[in-house]
Order: sequence, then structure tokens, then C-alpha cells
Amino acid sequence: MTPRMINLRDQEVLLTGMAEAAQEAGIYLIGEQQGLGMEAVEVKGRNDFVSYVDRESERRIVRRLKALLPGAGFWAEEEARMDGDGDARWIIDPLDGTTNYIHGLPLYAVSIALENRGQVVAGLVYEPVHAEMFTAALDIPSCLNGVPIRVSGHARMEEGLLATGFPYHDFSKLEAYLGLLDFALRNSRGVRRWGSAAVDLSYVACGRFDGFFEYGLKPWDVAAGALIVGQAGGWVCDFKGKADYLYGQEIIASNPVLGQVLQHKAAEFFTTAD
Repeated sequence: MTPRMINLRDQEVLLTGMAEAAQEAGIYLIGEQQGLGMEAVEVKGRNDFVSYVDRESERRIVRRLKALLPGAGFWAEEEARMDGDGDARWIIDPLDGTTNYIHGLPLYAVSIALENRGQVVAGLVYEPVHAEMFTAALDIPSCLNGVPIRVSGHARMEEGLLATGFPYHDFSKLEAYLGLLDFALRNSRGVRRWGSAAVDLSYVACGRFDGFFEYGLKPWDVAAGALIVGQAGGWVCDFKGKADYLYGQEIIASNPVLGQVLQHKAAEFFTTAD
């Protein structure tokens, strides 16, 4: 079955169905965290973990999304790799912040994005512990639990609170990253590291953070959050100022003024690293 044409009405329906899938997964994640032991955790790579919880969360999400949009493909972090019979596919992180989760920290998220013909057209990030649902679509502004949100209005870096993600397995550009981090620390109100790129991006979208930067990310880490930032009036790019943040493994997200400052500094440090 060919995926339905995506229009404004469908986007509303899609976001509703995505929210139901994310809420089911979120309830499951909360219920499993307390009893999760390290014996249930597998090591995929250096500081890269997975458990039955990730896989079951993904299975539940995929089951719902198959019914929501028959024929769409899937690209998910753990196991779901399937082509559809059309141009649409889901990009899913069933548990963004796995390291936080297995250590008992209450900050992690479910991230679901729909890509159609190479463009992300709908995105959702659900942070279940605080029951915060961030949503956006191409024709629907970004919202937090149904209330419209906007990026911050700060125009001076010294007014900004920034977020980042520390390199945890790819240290090839560590020196360049530390240069950018040094700039951020010296010129802002502070830098936070939450451990979930999806949450970081969502917090940029609602103005809690003024900017976010990280390298070494995968599409499922950023697909939904980047759209939510953009639809909240934000600016999203890679370190070169281009739009290759979904597959280029580096991202800057901010309001348009501070985003340009961060991008220029990132280009300064990372061009040398390349």
C-alpha cells in the first residue's frame, strides 16, 4: 500500500498517532527503569549500550506506526530497518538517553520523526518522566503539550544558556570540540550536558536553552528535535553553516542570532580539524 499524501489534515492525524505511540512507549520505559539491572544491558560499542527495554520500546512504537501509515519504511536505532513501498519512512529513537536510563537518571526521551522524500515533515519528542510532549510538522507550529512554543529572544551570547553533548565514542575531533566548548564556557551564562540530544533540541525550541551543539550524532538523535526547533523559529545547521545536520553527524541549533555566532566559531575550530 502506498503511503498517503501528506497534507495539513494528515499532519494533525499523524502527530496524534505519533503521540499515542510515544506515550505507550513512555509508560513502558518508566515502569521498567527501576528494576533494570546491568546484567540486562548489552554493549554495542564504546560507551554505547542497549537493553531489552530499548528493543521492546521500539517494537511497540513500530507496531503503532505501521497501522498509522501503512507502507512507510522504518529506520530506527536498534532493530527496525525496513523499506516501505513509497517515499515515506519513520526515523525512530525508542530511548534517547540510554546511559541516563540504565544509571537511574530521570532524563530520557522517545523521538519519532517522519521523513518524506528526504524531508522531515513531522516530529515528536516525548520526555515521559515529566510528561512533556514536544511536537511539530511542516504546517503545524511547534508545541509543548499543545501550547505553542518559541526559541529564546536573547541576542547576546553572554545572556545565553547553552547545551552540548560530550563526545563519548568518537574522539577524532575532540581538540576542535574542546575549543568550541571553551568559547561557550567563557562567553555564556553556562553550558549544560543533559545526555539526550532530543531533549536538548526540544529545550532549545521552547527557550530553556539558547543554543545546542554536538558532533557524532545519528539521524534518529536529531530528526524530530531539529524540525521542532525550526518550527519554533529557530536556526539549525551543521558546523559549516549548511543543512547537512541530519546525516552529517554535527549540529548547531539556536535562535537565529546566537546560532550564527556558534556556527562561525564551530567553523573556525572544526575546519582546522578537518
